[in-house]
Amino acid sequence: MKSWFKTLPFIMVIFFSGCVSFPPQSSVKSLESFTPVSIADIDFQDDLDQASLDLAIDHSINYYENAGRDKVYRIADGLIGAQQLKETLKAFREILHGTDNKADLRKKVAEEFNIYRVSGSGVAKDVLFTGYYEPLLEGSLERTEKYKYPLYRVPPDLIKNENKIGRMSNGEFVPYYSRHEIDVEGVLKGTNLELIWVDDPVELFSLQIQGSGKVKLEDGTILTVGYAQTNGRPFRSITKFMLDGGKINSSEASYRYPFLKGKSDQEIYDILSYNERYTFFRFLNNEPVGSLGEPVTPGRSIATDPEFFPEGALAFIHLRKPVFDTEGNVKETVDFSRFVLSQDKGSAIEGPGRVDLFCGFGANAEYTAGTLKEKGELYLLIKK
Repeated sequence: MKSWFKTLPFIMVIFFSGCVSFPPQSSVKSLESFTPVSIADIDFQDDLDQASLDLAIDHSINYYENAGRDKVYRIADGLIGAQQLKETLKAFREILHGTDNKADLRKKVAEEFNIYRVSGSGVAKDVLFTGYYEPLLEGSLERTEKYKYPLYRVPPDLIKNENKIGRMSNGEFVPYYSRHEIDVEGVLKGTNLELIWVDDPVELFSLQIQGSGKVKLEDGTILTVGYAQTNGRPFRSITKFMLDGGKINSSEASYRYPFLKGKSDQEIYDILSYNERYTFFRFLNNEPVGSLGEPVTPGRSIATDPEFFPEGALAFIHLRKPVFDTEGNVKETVDFSRFVLSQDKGSAIEGPGRVDLFCGFGANAEYTAGTLKEKGELYLLIKK
């Protein structure tokens, strides 16, 4: 991609034509953490290829034309509908394809878009960025002595009632089974809900946290699995739980959960059960999809809190990322910036000051996701 391809924050339309009608106020999310900024404050450097950005933009446009076509968001002091968000993406893409240098890019963006910085925490209002990726597990379509840890489909008795997930018990709506009840008590055993079996309960737990991944069968076939639903229980970090309890030190606080290696299944499940959230899966024909029902693009898709950030929207980020040696050790961290699309959400991604960057599949993606934890800048772009 050309070096001039630089930082452009999220663009969303704040001008509404008289013919636009909005859904009832109850469907409008409150998004108040946006501060207008001058384009002179932003460098529009993008470190990735333009083809990946085009692909991510296409997925958001498809969302606005289908499942997200009736969505409305509050940005600063105005309401923005899906049609305006779609036009924002189309206008931005036209600029990208019709501009040969960064000076022209900046000029056209300044003319056509409003830019908002998203406020995080602290005096600097920085946003905390982390990463997620697609793990690779070993598995089987049948249970064996080696492959004995199941990924479950969505149970038929799981009910989503508005924003609550549960089941009916003796005529009452109650929370769905917890991780302990599923993994230890085996409440779903014998219900024919097993999607596939894997060989490591810790790697399975990691897959549930990431939300999607690949499973390699013994014949070399690789199957993609993705998020289908959760049990609706709260997400709680087992690493923080172990740190706070003095059971591990900071050097053991890794996304690979080294403190679980070598323990018995019972010991592992006793620790994992602290996080009651349980993820159910489905097979995917292609690449993993995000919460919009659209594929996520490595390096271009981010997970945000949909209560505070418009789904599918165009954003610009600026932070630091790790650079690795051949063994996966961090050599240094370097500045980078790029355009991204808000196309996913995560149980640990709450509030306007949190972003999870989808790093893709493979060793480098795993290294990046496992070490990325940086404060940075997040911008929203809206067509005038």
